[in-house]
Amino acid sequence: MFVDAVSIYVKAGDGGNGSAAFRREKYVPKGGPAGGDGGNGGDIVFEVDEGLNTLMDFRYQRHFKAKRGENGMGKGMHGKNADDYVIPVPPGTTVKDVDTGEVLADLVEHKQRAVIAKAGRGGRGNLKFASPRNPAPEISENGEPGQERNITLELKLMADVGLVGYPSVGKSTLLSTVSKAKPKVAEYHFTTLSPNLGVVETKDHRSFVMADLPGLIEGAHEGVGLGYQFLRHVERTRVIVHVVDMASMEARDPYEDFVTINRELEQYDERLMDRPQVIVASKMDMPEAEENLELFKEQIGEGYQIFPVSSITREGLSEALFAIADLLDKIPKDTTPIEEKDERVVYSFKEEEEPFKITRDPDGAFVLSGPKIEKLFHMTDFSRDETVARFSRQLRGMGVDDALRERGAKDGDTIRLMDFEFEFIE
Repeated sequence: MFVDAVSIYVKAGDGGNGSAAFRREKYVPKGGPAGGDGGNGGDIVFEVDEGLNTLMDFRYQRHFKAKRGENGMGKGMHGKNADDYVIPVPPGTTVKDVDTGEVLADLVEHKQRAVIAKAGRGGRGNLKFASPRNPAPEISENGEPGQERNITLELKLMADVGLVGYPSVGKSTLLSTVSKAKPKVAEYHFTTLSPNLGVVETKDHRSFVMADLPGLIEGAHEGVGLGYQFLRHVERTRVIVHVVDMASMEARDPYEDFVTINRELEQYDERLMDRPQVIVASKMDMPEAEENLELFKEQIGEGYQIFPVSSITREGLSEALFAIADLLDKIPKDTTPIEEKDERVVYSFKEEEEPFKITRDPDGAFVLSGPKIEKLFHMTDFSRDETVARFSRQLRGMGVDDALRERGAKDGDTIRLMDFEFEFIE
């Protein structure tokens, strides 16, 4: 089964907790702090594997979670860092964040990697908090939480040539004739329910990958038929081969078919019209095909290469394949037309995120929220008095106390942070 779009959840590993330990050696009185740092968690990394051509595996596993770092230990020992969780994806995979719509990665080359979710760093042990004022601190940090994301993966086939055209014009038959691909062929619309790939080799031993894309119809860019689902695959192709039925088997006008399909391509992405396009006039072994071809040439005018072919008799196929191979020779292999490559570095201003927000629950409790304050909370070890006191000082330094007073908080009021409650004390 061919799968080209899927939504998944990824969670990078949390950092390991720092240790609050002390040296206890026989002849070393006042040995001092010796708690090591926690290890870093594992990143979620996507890596291109050219042996894959579908996102099928993601239909059976939708959640991916990397391991957390090891906790710090006594004698200043650092916890072990967790290994990255490397997930193989097929070439042509685009990764998007569901919540923000941001494109996180566009993976096209074999072994290309992208970090999709960043791991949390390990918490510091009490060895790092020692100072002349406090030479034996009992302070340590919990590990930083790893990033978690809901993402969508879209696969855009990495084919050199894309076959487009109305349903039943002979695209699948053409692909099966010029390559070893075995697409389903039948005389009804939408026989092809998913793209088929085939490797084509010309008589002079040049080869390229050809994709038979499911039939487009009018309105495809708006979701009519199957076109909208598979139009994305045209974006990666370097040459478009437009297959037109010259036999008019379904009483349609070949020229109207050509104009309609090109209009759909342009409305989906106008940059597709800049792509080299070759016209293959199919079913030339049928009656009236020659007359229709002459009329088609008059209507279309100059500017397109037209190759009359018959997949049944194989007439004209070699000439068409040679012309396609010649075109591909002029276009660099590493071209990725979907992305506009720009070497300039653009610096954009981003407003600093608010460290916290204050809201009220229906029962009158004050609710603290925000990524910075929640991260600080996660990294605090509330089992030790010193770390609780440090957390209070950090909140005061962020201006939380003053902000609560401005909102009307009084001594004894309930303050909520995530699933925990505190009492406001003046």
